[in-house]
Amino acid sequence: MTEKQNTAVAFPGQVHETPGGGIVLSKLDDVINWARSNSLWPLTFATSCCGIEYMAVAGAKYDFSRFGFEVARATPRQADVIIIAGTIVNKMAPVLKRLYDQMADPKYVIAMGACAISGGPFFYNTYSVVKGADHVIPVDVYVAGCPPRPEALLHALISLQNKIKAGLTREQIRTGKD
Repeated sequence: MTEKQNTAVAFPGQVHETPGGGIVLSKLDDVINWARSNSLWPLTFATSCCGIEYMAVAGAKYDFSRFGFEVARATPRQADVIIIAGTIVNKMAPVLKRLYDQMADPKYVIAMGACAISGGPFFYNTYSVVKGADHVIPVDVYVAGCPPRPEALLHALISLQNKIKAGLTREQIRTGKD
């Protein structure tokens, strides 16, 4: 292979051609971030209609397993990213907080849909809806829409992957600062 073909690999690091073969040099942090970003295991917290869109992303048409989100978990102890899809009511807020606390570090949060971001259309007519997931736990990526399209969730997942590959900390991901 030529050097140009070797460097086209999505692996972080520099490929150097030597007479005996190619050598990959990289920082350990780059390798860890690359591995971490390509093996995110989501935990589903679907309470409303956005859950159907989340299921579509896991289905055959969009197939988020192609991008490294293969293993959807039902337990927080084995998950890396929680996808909040739908309305959060006051009775569910402590449950969401408990699930978040049980996740191992590093952990990431995606708020999907208007209800998870701001309470949605239900917030204005009732006292029992939380104004947004960020009032309960810190959110890293927001996906707008009511409900958002599957492409939007897939874009959010890939954006989170890119931020992790870049080595950004959780605070930098949340604020958008480098």
